[in-house]
Amino acid sequence: MHRGIGPAFQLSRKMAASGGEPQILVQYLVLRKDLSQPPFSWPAGAVVAQACHAATAALHLHRDHPHTATYLRELERMRKVVLEAPDETTLKLLAETLQQKNIDHKLWMEQPENIPTCIALRPYPKEEVSQYLKKFRLFK
Repeated sequence: MHRGIGPAFQLSRKMAASGGEPQILVQYLVLRKDLSQPPFSWPAGAVVAQACHAATAALHLHRDHPHTATYLRELERMRKVVLEAPDETTLKLLAETLQQKNIDHKLWMEQPENIPTCIALRPYPKEEVSQYLKKFRLFK
């Protein structure tokens, strides 16, 4: 099925043709690892749902940002990176840092318990946010 060439791809082609590199946008998520371990022992599906909630909320909250619009135009090219935070304290400290540095994000709070579970950034060029996330490893 021919779907045509999307605007983001056309922009990327123009940038590549003119010698500029296309901007690769990534949505980063930082998910609490301890939720899947005792004493919490949440099922895998419940933990994954937290990341889904946070990602959806961040995209919705920042839907008017040009990076988000570009990211959503090319659904098949979306890039997400899911990192792990060891615990609630680490996740909250990251949220504070992101807020201080004016990095757009959503700290997802599971209700009705009011438990912080995941941070999702809006889509960003990797080089703009990687310095704040380099201490976190991929979620396992």
